[in-house]
Amino acid sequence: MSDLFQKFNKSMGPLGKWASIAEGYFVFPKLEGKISNRMNFNGKEVITWSVNDYLGLSNHPEVRKIDSEAAEQYGSAYPMGARMMSGHTSMHEKLENQLADFVNKESAYVLNFGYQGILSIVDTLVSKNDVIVYDIDAHACIVDGVRLHLGKRFTFKHNDIESLVINLKRAEKIVEKTGGGILVISEGVFGMRGEQGKIKEIVKLKKDYNFRLLVDDAHGFGTLGETGSGVGEEQGVMDEIDVYFATFAKSMASTGAFVAGSKQVIKFLKYNMRSQMFAKSLQMQLVVGALKRLEILRNEPNHKAKLWDNVEMLQNGLKDKGFDIGKTQSCVTPVFLKGDVPEAMVLVKDLREKYNIFCSIVVYPVIPKGLILLRLIPTATHTVEDIKETLNSFSEIREKLAGGYYKKLSEKFKADWYF
Repeated sequence: MSDLFQKFNKSMGPLGKWASIAEGYFVFPKLEGKISNRMNFNGKEVITWSVNDYLGLSNHPEVRKIDSEAAEQYGSAYPMGARMMSGHTSMHEKLENQLADFVNKESAYVLNFGYQGILSIVDTLVSKNDVIVYDIDAHACIVDGVRLHLGKRFTFKHNDIESLVINLKRAEKIVEKTGGGILVISEGVFGMRGEQGKIKEIVKLKKDYNFRLLVDDAHGFGTLGETGSGVGEEQGVMDEIDVYFATFAKSMASTGAFVAGSKQVIKFLKYNMRSQMFAKSLQMQLVVGALKRLEILRNEPNHKAKLWDNVEMLQNGLKDKGFDIGKTQSCVTPVFLKGDVPEAMVLVKDLREKYNIFCSIVVYPVIPKGLILLRLIPTATHTVEDIKETLNSFSEIREKLAGGYYKKLSEKFKADWYF
């Protein structure tokens, strides 16, 4: 027997092992100043491609005004308590009605946080007799929700309909014995590589298989579809999505989330979601702010139009210069390069220090060994100059990478830190 904490001396986990050289720079960096296309990092201005303020609403004058007024009127505490007990208000209901109307669902329920919201939705929708079948590239919040499930669960290969069918057949054999049902989970947009979930193809399978579909549309809400109501509108299948989830943390530039579906499903979730039954409701300050953001999203399409102008300019520019941006079908713009983890660290430092560009980096084990993924998130606030400067800088760092410049610099890391 050993002390519970003793294991931390041997391992701080897959990310924690890099803490001594990464913290404060590669992880837990401090981006300061108002959220915008250019922010401050380590005392210098950088072109910022790492925030999900897709529509640029975080500093919209009307948004800032209503946020200030709501803070003055309600403070940051009201309402106190969970929705079921003392945290329910008519403003929450107003927001829910407007969200349901916007995404063309019967009913909606506002949640206090996105991550724990979707986690709790997964947990609530299934019992031990049910089977979950979910995309292997699903976000961590979905994976954590699935881990709570006491019944069987299967993953299908990313966006692979044949693999989904194979696993639906496996699930059917189980529920025939247990008397349960099947929940399929996908995402509207996969946030790492930008591909849309194959929602249209998935719902076609309902003709042959009996399942319900949950879609996490965190990145699609506000950015996809003619009106911005998400992947269901984009692919013309919103009616076939049984449970639709989206967060306020991206296009809405705030905190919170919502789930939408039939009246029966939403009522069941309201009375059974533990993360909402036993936790504080979304503060009024944020509810009022969300109403204003939704109003702007619905009535000012110029923000989404500007966003997509920037997306197309950036992605087309990268492709014209021969960069591999994968199969993105969204604003999320991945740039794939070849190199190991030490090279990636040196490369990103060069991007930030010499070229004044701040973007997210993804390496093994999230993606295969030998690949470096630089993830760019265009927003409506980026300028033509931001994009041109970034394209030119990326061309230079690619030449350095291919020429062995970063390999040579990274040798010190390999020697010192046993990569």
